[in-house]
Amino acid sequence: MANATDSRRMLYENLTDAGCDSKLTKRLMGLLTAGHINEGMSLLAKHREAVLESCHAEQKKMECLDYLIYQLRKQTIHGK
Repeated sequence: MANATDSRRMLYENLTDAGCDSKLTKRLMGLLTAGHINEGMSLLAKHREAVLESCHAEQKKMECLDYLIYQLRKQTIHGK
């Protein structure tokens, strides 16, 4: 059975793995440890939105690169 120290360490590692910076991690650890679950969940939801926005921006870059590669291959095949 995990003790409180193990639980805090696992929470810290999970927040870090989720991309939370040290400031956000410290704030969340404090809130959750103090039992302010709803406020912690609200901050996590905001962080999730930011991560998702970042994913969408990276996806758009991938689509642009795919199109560029497509255009270059098309030019190479048709000798233009």
